[in-house]
Amino acid sequence: MAYNKNNNSLFSESEKSNIRSVAPLAVRMRPKSLEDFVGQKHFLGPGKLLTRILQAGKLTSIIFHGPPGCGKTSLARVIANYTSAKFTYLSAPAASVKDIREIIAFAKDQLKAAGSRTVLFIDEIHRFNRAQQDVLLEDVESGIIILIGATTENPYFSVNSPLISRSTVFSFEPLTEQDISDLLKNALNDHGRGLGKINISADSDALDFIAAMSDGDARRALTALEVAVLSQASEQKDHEIHLTLEIAKESMQQKSIQYNGSGDTHYDLASALQKSMRGSDPDATVYWLARMIAGGEDIRFIARRIAVCAAEDVGNADPTATILAAAACQIAEFVGLPEAQLHLAQAAIYVACAPKSNASANAIWNALSDVKTQKIIQVPKHLKDSHYKAAKKLGFGADYKYPHDFESGFVPQDYLPPQEKKKYYSPKHAGYEKNINEYLQKLEILIKRSKENKQNH
Repeated sequence: MAYNKNNNSLFSESEKSNIRSVAPLAVRMRPKSLEDFVGQKHFLGPGKLLTRILQAGKLTSIIFHGPPGCGKTSLARVIANYTSAKFTYLSAPAASVKDIREIIAFAKDQLKAAGSRTVLFIDEIHRFNRAQQDVLLEDVESGIIILIGATTENPYFSVNSPLISRSTVFSFEPLTEQDISDLLKNALNDHGRGLGKINISADSDALDFIAAMSDGDARRALTALEVAVLSQASEQKDHEIHLTLEIAKESMQQKSIQYNGSGDTHYDLASALQKSMRGSDPDATVYWLARMIAGGEDIRFIARRIAVCAAEDVGNADPTATILAAAACQIAEFVGLPEAQLHLAQAAIYVACAPKSNASANAIWNALSDVKTQKIIQVPKHLKDSHYKAAKKLGFGADYKYPHDFESGFVPQDYLPPQEKKKYYSPKHAGYEKNINEYLQKLEILIKRSKENKQNH
């Protein structure tokens, strides 16, 4: 692929003008300066980190991470205007190692001939494989290339650690409804790049609707506004175009749910679902469940999360939770979507509303830790398998007491060597576990009495 070595310098001014004339509104309205840029006040603004870096003229390699339409590419282009370095653009999905090497060679020539550095902006850098990312390492570290990478995925998952360590990561937030509303109004009033030359009156509720439904995506909002206006332009001709709420609703495309089934969105939503169930909030639980279903998450993964939470966070406080979660796993896979959403919702809401206890989870975690880090305890002779001839000669199982031969189905005996005995399971006073706690206390009394009788005899 051919790349732009100097910010579209391959085109004449008239050619640039022609290209801009057919560009979508979202492209035409991209900011040209930091003052025009909207959002990301946590790192961009008076006294903020990125602003200070640009003002000092000390730009280093950076990575922009955030959802679509929040200004990553636009900010990279603005930054190009604040540096004397040559600005070069690459789209990762269409680029190859050869393209990268050509740009690096160009950057080295520029540095030798004119002493100027090169800014390489890579859009969707997460789409580069490891080999492509590794090609950049040496020249980024030496400063020959100033890298600006943009990604919608968590860079700590999708970008090589060495490249991350050589860059400053800036996390973008979705634009607020007020930010989007301001952008829409600017587009309506801008005569040069926007829709200011068209006679338009826009109802405030129409603009509010577009701002709300765009989910912080400026590109989506401006596209909807352009569709709403241009779809009436041919009909109205010289008359005023009136943008109403109804027209705004018609102009919004079907909502696209941002979801990455293997990246941070996947893990963040799974975490939110499980923490909401653990926190006994059925409303939050069903919302995060809906986000995962609408995003196309594998229903088996969702069912597994519910089942894990049922055992880990509800446990014996309500054993039915695990049974219902297991049923949801089987039924959901059997019937598939859309019906499976009903069974997943029923199980998730039940887990959220059930009494909570992690006593059984703590028991196995602590026992596993001891098995892995402490001395291994050998099985006592009376507990060993005695179902073969040689076992009796070895004395295996000889002193074992069969509990059902005794009243209440219980007899005191050691199931761990007394000196190794440790309490792993401590039932809580929640739900059915209260009954378990009471039963274990009764057994403790029987054990204590048995020990006292032995001492008296």
